[in-house]
Amino acid sequence: MAKLKNSIENFLQNLQVVRNASEHTLRNYALDLFAFHDYLEMDLSVEKIDKRLIRGYLAHLQLKKSAKTTVLRHLSSLRSLFKFLMKERLISHNIMDEIDSPKRDKPLPSALSYSQVEMLFNQVEIDTLLGLRDRAILELFYSSGLRVGELVFLNRHDFDGRNLRMRVKGKGKKERLIPITQGAAKWVDKYLNYPERPFIEKDREAIFLNRFGTRLSSRSVDRLFKQYLMKSGLAGKVTPHTIRHTIATHWLENGMDLKTIQSLLGHSSLATTTIYTKVSSKLKRDVYDKAHPRSLNS
Repeated sequence: MAKLKNSIENFLQNLQVVRNASEHTLRNYALDLFAFHDYLEMDLSVEKIDKRLIRGYLAHLQLKKSAKTTVLRHLSSLRSLFKFLMKERLISHNIMDEIDSPKRDKPLPSALSYSQVEMLFNQVEIDTLLGLRDRAILELFYSSGLRVGELVFLNRHDFDGRNLRMRVKGKGKKERLIPITQGAAKWVDKYLNYPERPFIEKDREAIFLNRFGTRLSSRSVDRLFKQYLMKSGLAGKVTPHTIRHTIATHWLENGMDLKTIQSLLGHSSLATTTIYTKVSSKLKRDVYDKAHPRSLNS
C-alpha cells in the first residue's frame, strides 16, 4: 500500500518532470501537503485517508484562524494530490469528491462619501462638448446608479427631461423606467443641445458620443473615468461601478427601502441589493437607535 509521504514526493516529482511546474508552485504544494502529513502524526496509507480525516484537518486550519483563502489553497492542493493518486490507481475512490469547499467571502462593494463624489465631479472642465459629456455621465451614474453598459446604450428617445426619467435597457434586455435628478437632466440636456454637437454627430440616436461622433463604448468610459480619478487622487479605489455602489449606499442612509433600490438598480434578486446594508454603518446605527426602546436614555 502506498504511504502518504512517498505519494506526496511522487506527486511533486510528477509536477516537476511531467508538468514542468515552477519552483514557486512546487514549494507551495510541498508546504500544503506536508502540513497535512504532519497533522496526521503518522505516515498513513493513502487508502486509509477518509473524509473524516480531511474534515478534521480543515477544522484544525480554522482553529488556527487560517484565512479562508489559505484553507481553500490547502483544499486545492489535496484535490490535486488525490486526482494524481486516482490517475496512478493508488486509490480506488477519490474522497475529495465528497468534500465541499467553503464559499469565498465576497468583498463588500466600496462607496464614496458625498464630499468625494463632489471632488470627482469637480475635475471635469465643462466648457467643451466632451467636458459636458463627461459631467453628464458622472451625474447620471450618481443620479440613478446606472451600469456602464446601460449608459452607453442610452438613446435620445430614452431621455425624458421634462418628467425627469430615463428608459434603461438592463441585463437580459429587461427595460426599466428610472427617475433621474433635475441636476442630471440639466447636464444631459446641455450636452445634447451644445452648439458644436451637430457638427460631429454621426450617430443621431445615441446620447453619448466619442470625439468622432459615434456611440461611446464602455471601454472609453473606463478610460475617461481613470483620467478624472488620477486628477482627484481617488485612483485605485474607484471604478464606474463604485458610483453605482455609492448611490445605493446613500439611498439606504437616507431611508430608501430595499425593494425600491432593487427596482432602481435593476437587480433580479433582493439578495443582491441586501449587500448594501453591510456597507452602510450609518444606516445600522440609525435603525438601532430607532428600534431600541432605551437608545435615547442614559
